[in-house]
Amino acid sequence: MTEQPPVIEIRDLHKSYGQLEVLKGVSMSAPRGHVISLIGSSGSGKSTMLRCCNLLEDSQAGEILFEGEPIRWKGEGAARRPGDRNQVLRIRTNLSMVFQQFNLWSHMTILQNVMEAPVTVLGRDRAETEAKAREYLAKVGIGDKCDVWPAQLSGGQQQRAAIARALCMEPRALLFDEPTSALDPELEQEVVKVIKALAEEGRTMLLVTHDMRLAHDVSDHVLFLHQGRIEEEGPPDAVFGNPQTARLQQFLSATRAA
Repeated sequence: MTEQPPVIEIRDLHKSYGQLEVLKGVSMSAPRGHVISLIGSSGSGKSTMLRCCNLLEDSQAGEILFEGEPIRWKGEGAARRPGDRNQVLRIRTNLSMVFQQFNLWSHMTILQNVMEAPVTVLGRDRAETEAKAREYLAKVGIGDKCDVWPAQLSGGQQQRAAIARALCMEPRALLFDEPTSALDPELEQEVVKVIKALAEEGRTMLLVTHDMRLAHDVSDHVLFLHQGRIEEEGPPDAVFGNPQTARLQQFLSATRAA
């Protein structure tokens, strides 16, 4: 049996904003069914790395592959851009992203929010999509909130609606960018519970998080970024239980003290 390629793979990726080099040659692989967590202090490059995976940010050098298929580029360096718009759209629809801010449309009900992209972007049948949307809202614990407006929900409920919206695209991988950092601790646990349940289902996920316990509990592999490089990586028990570098030891000590 041929081994499947990783859902997402990046090789020696470089990303700059003008003179500021944010990613300095990072590499990562997300095999199917694995959860990869990216940790590190603010400004370390972890959210930029995630956004490059989803082609929301253009990188200046290095390779990005989706299920073994390399992104086709045109131009070089600062002028480099993806060269095939259809390829970008196809890959983006298979990598659903959940942001720190919930980004729900305020003029749509929760059910309409979840249905919108599958119907308008993917052209799926409206009745079938509605059934799926209700199923995913129930899955994240807010099946009774289909007909309410986003403003009527708590932050934790809005983030769970955003996760249901991502799931309704039925993507190959879910990308989470600090999904709990805008929530107070009680509401944060609602979202953590959903993410843990998704991990237990064997979904492929990339998770940028400040929650070290969550990263430990759900991850197959953890990357610690520092100043645009992967300073250390490995299984969660090794990264959190036996950090090898002084910088990771310092980071973990600071997060435990916080």
